Amino acid sequence: MEKIIFFGLVIPIMGFVLYLGATAIMKGFDAKKANRSEKKEDSDNIEISNDVSQLSNEISKLNELHKSGVLNQEEFEKAKKKLLES
Repeated sequence: MEKIIFFGLVIPIMGFVLYLGATAIMKGFDAKKANRSEKKEDSDNIEISNDVSQLSNEISKLNELHKSGVLNQEEFEKAKKKLLES
């Protein structure tokens, strides 16, 4: 009789504990998956901003060469167009 009462209490408690554990593990997997997608988006944004920054620097250098007289207007426009197309 004691064994029936013991197992009658232990089995539901163990089932509940397993349920909580499985739920926590699944939430962890979901959070990890969401974190990966956020990191991917962040790295894409960083790559784009680095490309824009490099392009801006190159155009600034061309502008300085144009202002100093090293490049004429036609050469400046061709170089700028080439940078913007690539």
